[in-house]
Amino acid sequence: MESSLTRPLAVVTGASNGIGYELAKQFAQNGFDLLVTSAGPSINEAAQAFEELGAKVEKVQADLATYDGVETLYHKIKETHQPVEAIAINAGVGVGGDFARETDLQEELNLINLNVVSSVHLAKRVLKDMVERGKGRILFTSSIAAIMPGPFEAVYAASKAFIHSFSEGLRNELKDTDITVTALMPGPTDTNFFHRAGMDDTKAGASKKDDPALVAKQGFEALMADKDDVIAGSLKTKVQGSVSKILPDTVNAEQHRKLTEPGSANN
Repeated sequence: MESSLTRPLAVVTGASNGIGYELAKQFAQNGFDLLVTSAGPSINEAAQAFEELGAKVEKVQADLATYDGVETLYHKIKETHQPVEAIAINAGVGVGGDFARETDLQEELNLINLNVVSSVHLAKRVLKDMVERGKGRILFTSSIAAIMPGPFEAVYAASKAFIHSFSEGLRNELKDTDITVTALMPGPTDTNFFHRAGMDDTKAGASKKDDPALVAKQGFEALMADKDDVIAGSLKTKVQGSVSKILPDTVNAEQHRKLTEPGSANN
């Protein structure tokens, strides 16, 4: 085991639960120290769990949906006086429902601020430092929703399409460096995502989901193997994602609708 003086630093956002929590565990179990963040106080309990895995852990509670929240996190990164070897830009939220007739505009603008704006903001700050240093790894949590239109979670799916495109664009820009960029693309995963998004009554919300620990392990391994993206989770998810890549958007949208339409849990 490396000493705490030589262990590389990994930053994980949205680390208090779900995929982010499991990603932080992956880094800790594979010799990284951590700087973890989430919007709520549960990050304190999560940090203790990561320390029990042998990592030195710094934590910060910050709302990354705000400009100041991202700046607070970046200030904490600089305070460590350690270079960021890897960062998992993972924090995100969903909003389910009929866009034109049901969902709340402020919730969707908050979704865009967290899923899209904060990802660009944080990447801008961290990547400049990585370029100066000449190395680093970035993992963006996208979704298989990135490759299919998302009726009844239209803004969420569009946000994940942005993240996937952004990740691939940065990867190409940085191809002549030792900085790698990977997009993690999970399918429905057993986290509090669907409940928070108001999607408990949908087929996707009520159905069996992938294990977040498996998703995180596959994401971590893809990052370390310098893959451009990875459809993570069960074999069913991988097949679904692969098929979606070749189907027309109209077909994908109709298939997605069957999973996310309110009340579809009972169909």
